Amino acid sequence: MDNDLQTTQQEQKKYNIQVQNRSSETVYGLGLIGAWVYFVGRATTSEEKVRGFFKAFAWPAILVYKLFVFLEKERS
Repeated sequence: MDNDLQTTQQEQKKYNIQVQNRSSETVYGLGLIGAWVYFVGRATTSEEKVRGFFKAFAWPAILVYKLFVFLEKERS
């Protein structure tokens, strides 16, 4: 009886099921590419291009921050 239980436990440990949803990563990736095109395309100097490259990584945080500021003004 104990051998059957141990065998069943070992068999259960062999299986590792992972379900991943990568649609949000795809949307963020497309947004990142679009932000690079926007920020780097508008830059005129090399310093602005470097700044635009890094700004493209932070655009979601900036967007959420500005949204919260806007909502706070509406509330007051």
